[in-house]
Amino acid sequence: MDDYPLLNLFWTMLWFFLWVMWFFLLFKVITDIFRDHSLHGWGKAGWLILVLLIPFIGVFIYVIARGRSMHERDAKQIKENEAAFRSYVQQAAASSGGGGSGSGSADELSKLSVLKDKGDISQEEFERAKARILA
Repeated sequence: MDDYPLLNLFWTMLWFFLWVMWFFLLFKVITDIFRDHSLHGWGKAGWLILVLLIPFIGVFIYVIARGRSMHERDAKQIKENEAAFRSYVQQAAASSGGGGSGSGSADELSKLSVLKDKGDISQEEFERAKARILA
């Protein structure tokens, strides 16, 4: 351990961390190039050539020139993913809960019974709602 002092270990770890972060940024930029629908074929090819042939300068130029729109595309993608997830959850809840399954019908009937017992709905309304649920 005397051959490799603690300060050298620190510098090695720092450079390794920066190297990993560099690759993360490089892949993020390449992903953003292909995700951007406002860029067409030649624009994407030009940015990709710049980023791959002159990696450090190309990535920095891309982040400076298109960093704001890069953030906007990320935010839009997140919103679309959240909307798709919520839609999926609502569809899954509707298919498992109320739309024709036995437990959903039983829950609805018990709620109707409680409403009828309280006097909030009449016997006729109870019968109509019950027929609608069981149909």
